Amino acid sequence: MKNPLRKRILVTGGAGFLGSHLCERLLSLGHDVLCADNFFTSAKDNILHLLDNPHFELIRHDITFPLYIEVDEIYNLACPASPIHYQFDPVQTTKTSVHGAINMLGLAKRVKAKIFQASTSEVYGDPELHPQREDYWGHVNPIGLRSCYDEGKRCAETLFFDYRRQHNLRIKVARIFNTYGPRMHPNDGRVVSNFIIQALKSQPITLYGDGEQTRSFCYVADLIDGFIRLMDSSDDFTGPVNLGNPGEFTIRQLAEKIIEMTGSASKLIYHPLPADDPRQRRPDITLAKEALGWEPTIHLEEGLVHTIAYFDDLLRQGLA
Repeated sequence: MKNPLRKRILVTGGAGFLGSHLCERLLSLGHDVLCADNFFTSAKDNILHLLDNPHFELIRHDITFPLYIEVDEIYNLACPASPIHYQFDPVQTTKTSVHGAINMLGLAKRVKAKIFQASTSEVYGDPELHPQREDYWGHVNPIGLRSCYDEGKRCAETLFFDYRRQHNLRIKVARIFNTYGPRMHPNDGRVVSNFIIQALKSQPITLYGDGEQTRSFCYVADLIDGFIRLMDSSDDFTGPVNLGNPGEFTIRQLAEKIIEMTGSASKLIYHPLPADDPRQRRPDITLAKEALGWEPTIHLEEGLVHTIAYFDDLLRQGLA
């Protein structure tokens, strides 16, 4: 007899950085988890420790094609999320965001499931408002190198809210700000993973522009807690809601902190700023605090300890 509290939950992109942590957390809460992933940027190593769990199921699937299963909830996380990966095949990136959203919304409509969309702070583009609130419409280049991701995610949000209005679908939309932690892809081009690997190898640390652009870094465990709280919130609360850490650091400060924590001999070097790279990025999380009772609890230095240990282990094994 099925436990009435045990939900059957689909996580698309479930073998990725965020997805694997989410699958792990949902299993710990007593749910059945179906992980769908095409392994374009993710790794089976992220979920190897879950494969023997009788309540975990892995499905190799690309969500640009329909998926026919029965579930109670859907977390739609599938999409390359770093510029190196999403610019490698920009057409497929847009298809994953748009066709993928259509397919997952269609599944949710058919089985009457609640559905969560992993949107992004990139919907704000290079923001003219700082910090960014959910009612800010953004400043996005629709034809630039990053637009496959930025506009794909914006279109996905549009689809989610149209399915809500037209079909009364139960939706949840989270705008995710920079997140870091164990299981980040070592070659994803993001500053935290780049800087840690360069520092551990005592290589020069590459900064773009003058290093004064700012980012806010949220540890993965805090973010996953936000996901769960959003999904479990009242059906009347749809979002979009910012999930991220409002602590703001310059890229140079991050590099200097990592050099200090690793005891590295790395020096800082500077390259030109990439096109459309945002100068500032910090979430206003007032809504998350008020509606979800959520805010990050793990400080940058504490999270970096775990992340540095993860990459140090990968390097020792020759995997990064």
